[in-house]
Amino acid sequence: MKVYHHLQQFEKLENAVVTTGTFDGVHYGHRKILARLNEVAVKNGGESVLLTFHPHPRMVLQPDLDIKLITTLEEKIALLAETGLQHLIIHPFTREFSRTPSEEFIRNILVEQIGARKLVIGYDHHFGKNREGSFEHLKAYGPTYGFDVEEIPEQDIEEVAVSSTKIRKALEDGDVATASTFLGRPFSLSGKVVTGAQIGRQIGFPTANIQCANSEKILPADGVYAVRCRINGEPTHRKGMANLGIRPTVNGADRKLEVYLFDFKGNLYENQIEVSFLKRIREERQFTDLDSLVVQIHIDEEAVKKYFAQI
Repeated sequence: MKVYHHLQQFEKLENAVVTTGTFDGVHYGHRKILARLNEVAVKNGGESVLLTFHPHPRMVLQPDLDIKLITTLEEKIALLAETGLQHLIIHPFTREFSRTPSEEFIRNILVEQIGARKLVIGYDHHFGKNREGSFEHLKAYGPTYGFDVEEIPEQDIEEVAVSSTKIRKALEDGDVATASTFLGRPFSLSGKVVTGAQIGRQIGFPTANIQCANSEKILPADGVYAVRCRINGEPTHRKGMANLGIRPTVNGADRKLEVYLFDFKGNLYENQIEVSFLKRIREERQFTDLDSLVVQIHIDEEAVKKYFAQI
C-alpha cells in the first residue's frame, strides 16, 4: 500500500476506484466497504484508493466535544495496509477545507486530482460543505464527470450494525468485549514502560507503568482488565491483568495504565508494549489500606486466570 500525506503528493491515476471517509477504528463495517472497493478495482482493472483525513474532522469542527480516536494515525495506516488497499491518501483537514462545496470536491479532488472512474461509498455517506454531498449528489454528477458510483446497500450496513460512535461508547462503558466484536479484533493501545512509584513491586505484584503514546487515543473506563501484551512487537502474546485509573488507595491523581504480566521476569523499562483489552473484571475502587488492596488483587488474578482458562 502506498501512503500519501497530502493530495498534492498523489499522481493522478487512469482508472481509480475510490472511497472516502475517516475510517477511525478500521472496524468491521469499514472492512466491508474496503473489501468491495478492492473487488470492484480488480473487476474493472483499476486501482483502489481511500481518501481519508487527519485530524479527525470533528476534532477540527467541534473541538469542544473532545473527541478521542479509536486508532492513532499510525495504527490506522497499519490496519488499512492489511486490507489489500493499494493507495491511501491522508489529507490534512482544516476549516478551510471543510468549506469545499460538494461539486468542487467531486470535480477538483475526486476526478481531476485522483482520477476517479468508480466510487464505492457506505450507506448514507455525506461529504463537502455542510455535508451537502450524498449518494444522490454523486449519482447526478457521475455522467457529467465520467464516473460510476456504487453505494453499499442499507441492509448490509444495518446487518453489521457497527459504527465508530458505538465503539467509543462501549469503551467508555468499559465494555471492551463488545468493542472488540465491532472492531473484529481486541481493542489495544501502545506505550513505553516508564518508572512508576514501584508500589506494585513492594506488595508482590510488580507492574509495568505504561505511558500511552498518544493523548488523542481513547481509553476504556477505569477498572481491572484481562489483557494480552506484546513487548517490542514480538509475535508472542503474554497474558496478564491491567489496572487503568487514578489508584485512589495510594492517593493517585493522574490516570495511569499498569500491567502485571503472569510468569514474566525481567526489566521492562523503556520497552514498548502493546496492550490488548479482553475483558473488564471490575471497576476501580478505593480500599481502606494496602492489605485490603492486596487481598483484592489476588482475587482479581484468580478471576483473570479463570477467564483465560475458559477461552
